Formats: sequence, structure tokens, C-alpha cells
Amino acid sequence: MGFLIIIPLILLGAILAAYLLIFQILGLRVINSNEVAVVEKWWSSKGSLKNSLIALNGEAGYQPEVLRGGIHFKSVFMYKIYKYPLITIPQGQIAYIFARDGKPLDPIQTLGKLITEANNFQDVRGFLENGGQRGPQRGLLREGTYAINLAQFVVITPSDIKAVNISKQDRNELFAMQQTLASRAAFTPVIIMGRNNQESDDMCIVTVHDGPPLENGEIIANDVGAAHSNFQDPEKFLSLGGNRGKQLRVLTDGTYYINRLFATVEYRPKTVVPIGFVGVVVSFYGIPGVDTTGADYKHGELVGDGQKGVLERPLMPGKYAFNTAAGKVVLVPTTNIILKWNKDEVGGHKYDENLTEVDIITKDAFEPALPLSVVMHIDYKQAPWVIQRFGDISMLVNQSLDPLVSAYFKDVAQTKTLIELIQERSEIREKAVTEMHEKFMKYNLQLEEVLIG
Repeated sequence: MGFLIIIPLILLGAILAAYLLIFQILGLRVINSNEVAVVEKWWSSKGSLKNSLIALNGEAGYQPEVLRGGIHFKSVFMYKIYKYPLITIPQGQIAYIFARDGKPLDPIQTLGKLITEANNFQDVRGFLENGGQRGPQRGLLREGTYAINLAQFVVITPSDIKAVNISKQDRNELFAMQQTLASRAAFTPVIIMGRNNQESDDMCIVTVHDGPPLENGEIIANDVGAAHSNFQDPEKFLSLGGNRGKQLRVLTDGTYYINRLFATVEYRPKTVVPIGFVGVVVSFYGIPGVDTTGADYKHGELVGDGQKGVLERPLMPGKYAFNTAAGKVVLVPTTNIILKWNKDEVGGHKYDENLTEVDIITKDAFEPALPLSVVMHIDYKQAPWVIQRFGDISMLVNQSLDPLVSAYFKDVAQTKTLIELIQERSEIREKAVTEMHEKFMKYNLQLEEVLIG
């Protein structure tokens, strides 16, 4: 009877010994094919880490290599294992990376440089041994599945902050970053597309937040070309000499995977120059302008492309992806403009909304109010001259044409009686066209007709 009791005890002891040997001493670990595990070493003959997080040389601490799917032996007396699913980024989504170990950022940096040897942040050793920097990274994770060491790299997605053993304070800081990214719609690519795959009426102005600052006095960064794939390759952008700040180059129709910690975008409508108008460009960007107006023109300078000032060549009718942070487009009509000195009539262009009848005093002391209409035309080649001189058409009308026309007819009225004004209306109109034509020419305007109401 005693013998029968001893046998189960022996079996139980053997099972317990086998368990201790396999699972505790030998440390049998099973990692599924859709999982990965971080290894933390409890102790090592090489000592422990002092100023870093990842043990590259076998020290105690988090190990750079992860465990992939399969059977592994890691004794619980030496190792702690953190097992979690592979990182999967769905199609059409972007994830951001924060490195917990590495070299510090340079003073002009806000993001860690991209390390190609890190293999999309799956090779911690390659990252650290090739100069990887701690902090938010310029590199992104696009759609796909990744075996990432979450002790070294924190993965920030729209719904989660994936990490191993981070403090509450660090998690709160990363949560604030996640909220900032969400406010920038940063977890999806920048998409500029019209309805039914037609050309979009929008574009995007880009502001870069990393790299050297703008030169003193500049508001727009120099264009460094298109080799950086429209800001999708931060390292190339910076290697070409790109600066932080608003960029001259804009984004037009397409899909762009841009790191919104590196660069933010602002949607703005494209500039449309309608038929019957030209667009005079006032540029806030470029080298100092070289005057093209000649020595006889005293009202300012017209400049060439790529220079600051009023460009001598206007935009013809069409749709333009014009960077409205780098300049403005002033629309100038090239069809006939009818200006009415009549408070009860205003043209659709609204240029004459402040004009009223001319108050005249005749030779025989009558004081009638004289309604007038003036038909004029601006040659498209002269449009930049007009804008350089007057700022816009409304200022031209209110500050120059109104005093000019009013003064002319007041002078005429003082030499005529009321009856003579009525009887000689046709002669006065014809003479006005001839005499005022020269005055309008001085303003780079073509006078077509003067009508007396």
C-alpha cells in the first residue's frame, strides 16, 4: 500500500522537476508567428547600463534584438520577456515613432534623423550604431506589419501609444504629441483631389518645422527643388539646404505621405484669373528687384520673375497654384470699364461705388449736379504699371480719376452759363474726350468715351 503511494509522489516530483528545468531553468518560451517579444536581461557579468536604455554589448538591461515567432530558451533567473502582437499599420494610415535611446538632437533639430540601417525601426542595433537620435523621428511607418522593439521605439497610432514599461509622465507627454498629431490630421496622408478624380480647386501651402531657420528678413524659404519628393523625404530636403518656415513650393493634386511633425500643410484655394482680367503679381519673396521701368518712371519699380516687388509680367486668364503666402495677385480688368459719377448707379465691378455727381458752378452762378460716365480701358501690358502706381483699381478711381474728372468739368462749367452748357453739350463732350485722353495716358490708361448725363 505504501509502495503505491510513493509511485505518484515520484511522478509528481519528476513532473515538477521537469517543469522547473524546462520553464524556469532553461526558460522555454513560445512566441506565436504573429507576435514579437522584448528581452530584458536581469543581470550580466558585463555589468549594467549607466546612461543608456539599450544594452548593445550584453550588459544587463533591454536587449536590442527581439524574439520572433518560434521556441526560445530564456531562463527566468536571467531574463524577463515582454510579449505583444506585431505592429500592424492599416492601409491609408501613418504611425509615428519616438526613440527612447540614442544621441541627443542638435540645437537646430526638432526630429531625429532617418537611419536607413534601422530597417523601418526594426533593427535597434543598426539604429544606435549608425547615429540614431532619441526623440520624435523624421521617419514614418506606413501600411504594413513590423517587428519593432517597443522598449526602444514607441509607436504612436491614432488609437494607441504602443510601448514597453514607460512612466506615467512619459506616457502623458506622448499622449500630448498624439493629440497634436490628431489635430493636424497627421495619421492619414495629405490628399488633394477634386470630385470624380477631376482637378482640385485647392492646393496646400507647406510649413517646415525642422532644420536651419530662415535668413534674417525673409518670410519664405528658398525653393530647393523637387528631389525631396514634395517634402516626403525630410533627409533629402535638409541635405539640399532646405530651411524651416513657410515654403515657396506648394502641393497640388496628389497623395503625399508627409510627417506632420516635420511639415504641416494648409489648404488654400487656387488662384483663378477670369477671362477679361489679368493678374498682377506682387511678390513678397525673392532677390532684390532690378527696376525694369526706366529712369523716367518715378512711381516705383517693376521687377522680373523670382524678385521682390511688382512683377512686370502679369498672369493671363487661367487657374494657378499660386502661393498666397509668398505674394498676392491683384485682378485688373482688361475689358472696358464704365465709371459712373452718379450715386444712384453703381457698376458690377463696384469701382464707382463712392462716386457721386460733380457739383459745378456755372458762369451765371447756377449750381447743378452733373452726372457723368467715363469709359476707359487698361491694356494688359500696362496693368503692372497701374498697380505699381496706385495699388489697386479702387484707389486709382477714388484718389486720382475722381479728382481729375471732377476738376476738369468744374473748370469747364465756370466758363459757361447754364444755357451754354446745355446747348454745347456735344462740343464739350468731344473736347473732354480729346483733352482728358492725354491726362489718362499719363496714368497708363486708355480713355474711350466721356458721356454727360
